[in-house]
Amino acid sequence: MTGTTKTPRERYRQQVREEVKEKAWQQIAGSGASALSLNAIAKQMGMSGPALYRYFANRDELITELIRDAYRSLADAFIAAGGPGEGAGRAGLPELARVLRRWALEDPHRYFLIYGTPVPGYHAPQDITAISQELMAVLLEACTAAVPPAAPGPIPTPGTEPDPFDCHLADHREWAASHPDAPPSALRLALTFWSRLHGVLSLELAGHFTGMGLDPALLFEAEVDGIVTP
Repeated sequence: MTGTTKTPRERYRQQVREEVKEKAWQQIAGSGASALSLNAIAKQMGMSGPALYRYFANRDELITELIRDAYRSLADAFIAAGGPGEGAGRAGLPELARVLRRWALEDPHRYFLIYGTPVPGYHAPQDITAISQELMAVLLEACTAAVPPAAPGPIPTPGTEPDPFDCHLADHREWAASHPDAPPSALRLALTFWSRLHGVLSLELAGHFTGMGLDPALLFEAEVDGIVTP
């Protein structure tokens, strides 16, 4: 037996944890993440609360696992489309945008768990950030390839003042640690991509375009064009 082979006990534990997560997603779909209850899940599964706590110590641990799975799913989709190490900007920003929209529409509850209103009383552990940074690494790869090469700091046109936000980005790039030498123009492009497209997706998935007589898919594509067209 190899070191990676799971014992029957380990396989059973993993099976139960997966079933708990499945029931949790059902609860979230029906009542929202803030109403998530381990005791209710235990009842559905024919278990006692204390028995279920052997698999997830509390609600926050379960939510963390769901968030980790959601981020992992989107990060894998981004990396498959155009990850670092496979050629700068291989997929390009339009393809990454479409990957993001397909992923969001596939499961809106999963999308809102990580990009919607924070769950009251929940505090994510630090390691969640590492997975979200994988997403940003792929985006920054494409954005860096999409802008002309430049020095890391903002260079003003002679006789003009540097852009205040470019100066801010040059000095506050902790969120872009995967690309420490990316110019402010690439950082600005990444933030524009992230904020504008999530804005459209959040409104679409929440139903705010219903009754307006417009096609959210065309609006999304128009936003993508506006972002990537110089």
